[in-house]
Amino acid sequence: MLKKLLMTLGLVAGLNGAVSANQRPDFTQIVEKEGRAVVNISTTSIVRDDSAGMNEDAFEIFRRFGFPVPPPQQGRGPSRQHQERSLGSGFIIDGTGYILTNAHVVAKADEITVKLMDKRSFKAKVVGSDARTDVALLKIESTGLPKVTLGDSNKLRQGEWVVAIGQPFGLDNTVTAGIVSAKGRNLPDENFVPFIQTDVAINPGSSGGPLFNMAGEVVGINSQIYSRSGGYMGLSFSIPIDVAMKVADDLKTTGKVTRGRLGVSIQDLNDELAKGFGLQKPDGVLFTLIEKDGPADKAGLKAGDILIKFNGQAVESASELPRLVSAIKPGAKVTVQIWRDKAVRDMSVVVGELDQADKVSAQREYRGNDKSDEAINFGLEVQELNPQQLKKLLIGFGLLVRSSSGASAAAGIQSGDVIVGIAGNDLSSFAQLKAALQALKPNAAIPLRILRNGAPGFVVMKAPAK
Repeated sequence: MLKKLLMTLGLVAGLNGAVSANQRPDFTQIVEKEGRAVVNISTTSIVRDDSAGMNEDAFEIFRRFGFPVPPPQQGRGPSRQHQERSLGSGFIIDGTGYILTNAHVVAKADEITVKLMDKRSFKAKVVGSDARTDVALLKIESTGLPKVTLGDSNKLRQGEWVVAIGQPFGLDNTVTAGIVSAKGRNLPDENFVPFIQTDVAINPGSSGGPLFNMAGEVVGINSQIYSRSGGYMGLSFSIPIDVAMKVADDLKTTGKVTRGRLGVSIQDLNDELAKGFGLQKPDGVLFTLIEKDGPADKAGLKAGDILIKFNGQAVESASELPRLVSAIKPGAKVTVQIWRDKAVRDMSVVVGELDQADKVSAQREYRGNDKSDEAINFGLEVQELNPQQLKKLLIGFGLLVRSSSGASAAAGIQSGDVIVGIAGNDLSSFAQLKAALQALKPNAAIPLRILRNGAPGFVVMKAPAK
């Protein structure tokens, strides 16, 4: 009776003591305990303006294969460069120095500095980065670091209080709070993350910071906002921590994330479409296109089939399927249940492998695989092509020439060329090119196979005389 009376008067604390006598949430313990593991991430990138020194052919190949370039300028001149700096947030998930953040925070970084709450600073390296989910795993060299407590984002409930800690506009450990507005939110062109939507204030610099529940557990990574002004407008989106940790585990183990693919285009069903195909209810998704020689095509699936279940799980909307398929390891055989000719059928399909990046997520790809001319001392500055670019060029590996001078310029190598082979051998790594060039004796030469404007050819690289 007394407890009931006290509850009526609002004098009983809520779950974990997080709600005070007047039923207002208290975030102080969360901030004091977990805030120590939130870090500031600052990046420095060297931006090169090669427009003055590039010819029109180089510009064309950059545009053709998806490289952002400024418009060509009049005249010719040497390449210029300047530094750009940016800020973001992150949090320590392991006392030995593993840190989670957003992929877009470090995408263009040449140097990454992590600052802890105790004012210590560390240089960080990127263990791996996944552009599709916008998750990156960093590592700093230290031990005994404070780390966050990880929660279960699946247990979040709509209307539940959550709190974010980050570095908006570079302001150290700023705390904002709100509620879970929705779960499993699908955003345009973002098919691999069931976002947590909140009304927690997130601004530039907060990206990569943690989202906590009232138990002080991380349930998400603050990733995006909806804004017409560039600032917070009441809609924030976080990557569920279970999605992020699966990505982090893959990055830590193999350095990349592999995903399954079916090779289909789909659309949601409505009542009219369902009845047109003989279904009583709009359950499932409709295949509108089957990629020729893709996994679905090889399994015998056809446009007009309605997918009811994938690998035993009901498919209720088109936005669910990419996540279900991507979770399957390439090469695995799964059962799909379809509706065809007014009957249910079970079929088997061997899942293919999805490219690492698409048009939308390509801008979040980590650029840290740039290779500098200092490493090989032949006046070459090259960059590994990503899987999407390799696919467009129909090659297995290639190094894009960002600039050439000295011996490489004398050989006729130009900005925009792609180095694909050494003599009669295909190139498979930067290390292979580096070793071949460094093995050259003074005045010795080696043929390099290149692509220029999509056309193959050879140039002869000659080692400088001592």
